[in-house]
Amino acid sequence: MANDRWVKGLGWLFLLIWGVLALRPLHRQDWVLENVLVLAAIPVARAAWRKQVFSSLGWTLLFLFMVLHQIGAHYTYSEVPYDRWWRWLTGDSFNAIFGWQRNHFDRLAHFLYGLLLALPFRETSLRAIGARGFWSYLLPLDLVMSSSLFYELVEWLAATVLGGDAGMAYLGTQGDIWDAHKDMALATFGALLTLGVIGLTDFRQRPPSHVTAQTRSAT
Repeated sequence: MANDRWVKGLGWLFLLIWGVLALRPLHRQDWVLENVLVLAAIPVARAAWRKQVFSSLGWTLLFLFMVLHQIGAHYTYSEVPYDRWWRWLTGDSFNAIFGWQRNHFDRLAHFLYGLLLALPFRETSLRAIGARGFWSYLLPLDLVMSSSLFYELVEWLAATVLGGDAGMAYLGTQGDIWDAHKDMALATFGALLTLGVIGLTDFRQRPPSHVTAQTRSAT
């Protein structure tokens, strides 16, 4: 179970980071839209904390993703200047190393959405839903995939309603007609990696069948 002091510390730290990144975002309207989902997640997170759904690791992974999301909200996902930061650190272009022509921060965020949140989603399926065995892996994967689809639909609807530069900034396709498909695929791949590691760890920690049989016969 989670350490309450650790979770409260993460909460205060996130509030501090949120406040700093709320100052002078690149596109205020886009920042507001990105934070609507954050506000909607607050009561869900509070209920999860009260019911001790997440472990300390689960809360930490959720915190890391939310910080990543706030960086994307501050700059807009398609304009996070990671390449400029890399040039400042190394003198080289990060995009040039891989031959990229577009800003890939949004791709990274979707991949990490699946990679980081698969564990909290699995803890939800175990402790809140009571899933066991195969279902404890399928349900978190399904949550990652379905929530990714829902977010892409929200982006499309917001871009349709807003239109113009504000809509395009929020959508962030950068001219790629397959952008939504790739984002969902990356989130799914990230979740599969995490769930695969969890499954392998659980399998290796499981006692051998003959030990289990001896324990049952002794009882």
